[in-house]
Amino acid sequence: MTNPASIADTQHNTHPNLEMDSDLENSLENIDDLNYATLTEALEQTVFENFDDGLYIGMMSGTSLDGMDAVLCQFGTDTGNTDEAQQPMRLLTSYSQDFPPRLREVLLALCQPNGVQTLTPTADEPNSELDWFGWASREYGEFASEVVNTLLKQADTDVELVLAIGCHGQTVRHRPQMGFSLQLLDANIIAERTGISVVSDFRRRDMAVGGQGAPLVPAFHQALFATHDSTRVLLNLGGIANITVLPAASNQQDNVVGYDTGPANLLLDAWTALHTDKGYDAGGAWAQSGQVIEPLLNQLLEHSFFAKPYPKSTGREDFNLAWLQDELQKFEQASAAIRYSSADVQATLTELTTISASAQINTFINANKNTAVYVCGGGALNSYLMMRLQANLPHCTVETTASLGLDPTWVEAVAFAWLARQTLMGETGNLPAVTGASKSVVLGQVCFA
Repeated sequence: MTNPASIADTQHNTHPNLEMDSDLENSLENIDDLNYATLTEALEQTVFENFDDGLYIGMMSGTSLDGMDAVLCQFGTDTGNTDEAQQPMRLLTSYSQDFPPRLREVLLALCQPNGVQTLTPTADEPNSELDWFGWASREYGEFASEVVNTLLKQADTDVELVLAIGCHGQTVRHRPQMGFSLQLLDANIIAERTGISVVSDFRRRDMAVGGQGAPLVPAFHQALFATHDSTRVLLNLGGIANITVLPAASNQQDNVVGYDTGPANLLLDAWTALHTDKGYDAGGAWAQSGQVIEPLLNQLLEHSFFAKPYPKSTGREDFNLAWLQDELQKFEQASAAIRYSSADVQATLTELTTISASAQINTFINANKNTAVYVCGGGALNSYLMMRLQANLPHCTVETTASLGLDPTWVEAVAFAWLARQTLMGETGNLPAVTGASKSVVLGQVCFA
């Protein structure tokens, strides 16, 4: 394989004279019948050199399945400029692309047990769930490869300058209570089509040591956003909403809290697509035109997930359009006199997101101390949703992560670039206090180019 460490050192002149770690050198002296020069040369072809200063690609397609985000970024760069040298990460280029319609349709079907039964296969398509899984894994890999190559072309960056791609894949089943999480992705395809090593399958190592396998982004939040001056809360509004609480002077992993709080864009987008010709409620305008149905909101909040203690995580298994339609049917039977519109349901779903998230955030807030909540994910672009969050968090300032120097659209993709870097460096990527794991572990599997 290409030696990424040598490339990084040549391009950035960070370590002009690479030397082996003294402890490793001393240990090698005690090994019989091995040629030192040969071992040194062999190590230069592995991941055990230097990966702290280089280019990484991060990719993310979330629960909402609205598209694939990709970023090219650099960590630990010392440019000589005082201000820039203090930045732990530089986002160089970003790119997003919608899923091909058929791939998205199949992914959505695979997210539901026996969901592929709703698909009508053509002559050359699969006719069983396992075959559909294989088909979608390959198609996802091909699509992700196209996104990477477009990103690199847009950045005018040579492929050999990129140390690795962190690709999460598409979660089609998340069953922490059963000890597994399944991400759909053929990393071999991406490695072959791009010529870049790929790190994937991030969740299952955490689950192997008793964790939920989610959320994984809080470790990145801590690395990039923690401060000694004040408590910060990161709220990610993707398909599912999750929070990361970073207490002031947080320099120990056990101080960080993070978990899923409930549904977000997953239900908002599904209801919008069902009743309009749009895929999402731009700016929350449709929701804002409706009225919150308080009895329905209270009924939805009775879902057992909301009462669970953390650590906890959720997904389409718990919250989906079929669940919502069942709840609406129950509501209509119990409250036949109440009249409402589809816009009222959208307003209620928006409030469900804000109430469930803010209720959790408020448990960590000291009303006498100002705390900032920084929102990322697609929900950060929903101005009505942001307004409702601020109303439900009166003791906080609510902003997007743009205030911290990172556009809210790209936070999760950057996080998986960071996680890929952690893996190549042999560093842990999970926070046991967040996932419930028994210990910190190195996450992911590497598919070398």
